[in-house]
Amino acid sequence: MSARTAAAVGLGFLVLVGAAPAARAASGGDQILALDRYTSDKGRRLGAEYSPWLKALNEDIYHCMPWLEIPKEGLGFYKPRDVPQDDRYLSLRVYIEQDPSPVFKAMPVEGRAASMFSRYVGPLLRRMAANGTLVRESALDGFTVILGWVKEGVKGAGGRPVHETIAVFVEKAAALDYLAGRARANDLAARSRVYGWDGETPLGKLHLTAWDDDFLVSFRPQNYQLAAGITCP
Repeated sequence: MSARTAAAVGLGFLVLVGAAPAARAASGGDQILALDRYTSDKGRRLGAEYSPWLKALNEDIYHCMPWLEIPKEGLGFYKPRDVPQDDRYLSLRVYIEQDPSPVFKAMPVEGRAASMFSRYVGPLLRRMAANGTLVRESALDGFTVILGWVKEGVKGAGGRPVHETIAVFVEKAAALDYLAGRARANDLAARSRVYGWDGETPLGKLHLTAWDDDFLVSFRPQNYQLAAGITCP
């Protein structure tokens, strides 16, 4: 099992229920939670009805944000562990590939978490909510964005990299306010439930100060060519 897969398994067990996470496949559609892995009729119904949208979202991130990796079962309608009822959030888990940065490494853990929140949560939320029918779905209760990245300068057992992770749970009302421009990134952070991990060590709830980061507006990977027929926003 790779370090990435180990981190994914640990995180999935801690923060999401609805499926038992499995090892990540190299490619294919298994990034999407299979229908027989849901633990409630509500989840299965959402997974079945919006299967084409999940596939489109998976392909969009694969082609248009190639430095992000969705692990196996990283995309689906999961129930957050911190709510008692069967709320279903459209959940996306990604691992972020980035170059080493002395500035980023020197930040406190809350600073690194805030930077990643500011850079990715809003843009990914917009992609996840681009299906207007899904946004109006009464059975959809919110959105989850889980971000993982390598902790620079730290090695785990056997010299494997250690990942830092944040899991961001956004209730539907807060997401809609942000998407409609009625809230900024810092408002979104304040209204979200954010949990952190240092490797597999839980850091508990984080209170982040976020900002509107325009990184994804201008960033394009060097020497990356889109596949024929693919366009990106």
